[in-house]
Amino acid sequence: MKYAKTIGAAILVSGVAFTGPASAGPASAEALSYTCAGCHGTNGASVGPASPSLAGMSATYIEDSMIAFKEGEREASIMTRIAKGYDEEDFAKMGEFFAAQPRHVAMQSAGGMSKKGAALYEKHCESCHADNGTDPEDDAGFLAGQWTPYLQYSIEDAMDGTRDYGKKMARALKKIHDKDGDAGFQALLDYFASVK
Repeated sequence: MKYAKTIGAAILVSGVAFTGPASAGPASAEALSYTCAGCHGTNGASVGPASPSLAGMSATYIEDSMIAFKEGEREASIMTRIAKGYDEEDFAKMGEFFAAQPRHVAMQSAGGMSKKGAALYEKHCESCHADNGTDPEDDAGFLAGQWTPYLQYSIEDAMDGTRDYGKKMARALKKIHDKDGDAGFQALLDYFASVK
């Protein structure tokens, strides 16, 4: 009798061990997004000025960014570590989830140089960041409505070579800086803060 109880207990434990994870299935897109909420906000609506909002961005942009983080092609200490825990199927789900959310606009004031910033945007940024930096289909990420500290850090990273945004972006930033210095970048930040 004691032997039968031991066998029965072993069968029960092994049944739980083998059926538990299999019945759970793969993580849903929404569940995967919870990992991002600590920095990028619930449903990708960032409330922290150093992190971009993901809500409404192109699925392709998010998926490509995550692959670049995982493969070390895009530098970011936290994102590089986080991305290693996921595969390309997970990245595709995350991209689809965030792309389906309405674009989030950070609640912040624009400075007094937004008119100059608009002119700089039209001259240097519009060809890649369409519709005043709000078009998700250009696969270049949103600029309008993002937190200005995040955009400022991104400009600084591009200027000092910490992050490679590509030759076209590097040329555009250099032209702005050569002509207007840091005031040109501040004007762009004011402009993107003003676009709702």
